[in-house]
Amino acid sequence: MILSQMTKEQLVAFRDENEKLYNDFRGKGLCLNMARGNPCKEQLELSVDMLRVFDDGEFMSECGTDVRNYGVPDGIPEAKKFFSDMIGVGTDEIIIFGNSSLNAMFWAVQCAFNKGVLGGKPWSQCEKVRFLCPVPGYDRHFKVTQFFGIEMINIPMTSTGPDMDMIEELVRNDESIKGVWCVPQYSNPDGISYSDETVKRFAALKPAAKDFRIFWDNAYCIHHLTDDPVYILNILEEAKKAGNEDIVYVFGSTSKITFPGAGVAVMGGSKRNIDELKKFLGISIISYDKMNQLRHVKFFGTFENMLAHMKKHKAIIAPKFRLVCDKLSRELGPLGIGSWTDPKGGYFISFNAPDGCAKRIVQLCSEAGVTLTGAGATFPYGKDPDDRNIRIAPTYPPLEDLDKAMELFVICVKIAAAEKLLAE
Repeated sequence: MILSQMTKEQLVAFRDENEKLYNDFRGKGLCLNMARGNPCKEQLELSVDMLRVFDDGEFMSECGTDVRNYGVPDGIPEAKKFFSDMIGVGTDEIIIFGNSSLNAMFWAVQCAFNKGVLGGKPWSQCEKVRFLCPVPGYDRHFKVTQFFGIEMINIPMTSTGPDMDMIEELVRNDESIKGVWCVPQYSNPDGISYSDETVKRFAALKPAAKDFRIFWDNAYCIHHLTDDPVYILNILEEAKKAGNEDIVYVFGSTSKITFPGAGVAVMGGSKRNIDELKKFLGISIISYDKMNQLRHVKFFGTFENMLAHMKKHKAIIAPKFRLVCDKLSRELGPLGIGSWTDPKGGYFISFNAPDGCAKRIVQLCSEAGVTLTGAGATFPYGKDPDDRNIRIAPTYPPLEDLDKAMELFVICVKIAAAEKLLAE
C-alpha cells in the first residue's frame, strides 16, 4: 500500500512496527561507515603488483631523467602520453600532478585568484566572483569555492546534465560568473552522463567573462558498472570546433583505479592554458612524484590494459550497486517512498527522500551505527533546500555488511516518512 494513502491508524502501526525493527538494530552494535566513496580492500589489492615494477632497477625516463631525482615539474613524457589518452587531450595539453585531482583544481582556482587567467585581472581584484554549481553535486567542489569566498549558484540537474538554458543565460549576462563545476560522466552523486547536446552547448558557451572556465572533473571517465557503458563527447575537441578551446580545464586521476592515497592526477586544456599554468607550476614545486608516474606507466603499459584493469573493479563493486538498488526497489518502491538512481558507472547512488526527511534519516542511521554522507552535503553551503538528497556510497563495505546497512537504511526511511505524514 502506498504510504501516503494510509489512514492515521495505519501510519501509526507502520511507524511502530519499524521503530521496533530499528531498536533491534541499535542493539546489534553496528559500526559501518559509508560516508565516502572509498574503494574496498579487494579493489586496492588489484594494484599491489605495481609496487614491484622497479625490481628491474630501471628508473630512467625516456627523456633521460632519473625519476628518483629532481626535475620535470609538469610530468615525464611517457606519463603524458599515457594519461592524455585517459582524459582526451594532446601530450602538449596536459600537466601531471601528484595524487590528488582535487588539489589540482584548488591550485587552478588559486592561480586565477592570484594571477588571473591568460592575462586577465586576478579574481581577487574583482568586486564579485561567482560559480555555477550543478546540484546535487560534489561536496568538495563546493568547499573549494567556499574557501575562496566565491558565491555559488545552484543549477538543477536534469537527466541529460545541468540545465543548459539556465547556464547559458547566466554566463551570457553576468561578468562576475567565472566558472562552473562539472562531473560530466557518471556524475557525483546522480550517476548522470552528459548528453552530446549538453557537451556541445558547454563547448559553445559565450560568457560575458572572458576568463570564465569550465572545471570539467571527469573523475569517472572509465569507471563503468555495466556491459553497456555510457560514453560522452570530448569537451576539448568540441570546444576547438566552436573556436572556444580556452574555455575548459579537464581533470582526472587514478584515485579509484590504483591507490587513492598514491595515484596520479592530471589536468588538461588548450595549449595556451597549459603553457600559462606551467609557468606558475615551476614556482610552487620542483617536481611531483615522477617515480609514481613511471610506476603507473610500467604497471599498465597501455591504456587498453588500464581499461581491462577497470573490468576487475567492476566485477567487485557492480554487485554492491545491484544490492542497493534491489533493496530500495523491493522495500520502498511498493510504498511509494522516495526515488533513486540506478547508475551505469561512477561511485554513488543518489537517493531522494520525501521532502524534509533527509536529515532525520541520516540521524537515525548514525544513532544505529551506520554513518552516511551528511544530509545537505551535495549542495553548496551544505544546504539542501528540500532536505531530501542523500548520497549512498556502496563500494567500501563487504556485501554482507552492505546488506545490513541497507536493511537499516530502508527502515530509517520508512520511519522518517511516516513521521512526516503523521505531522502533517
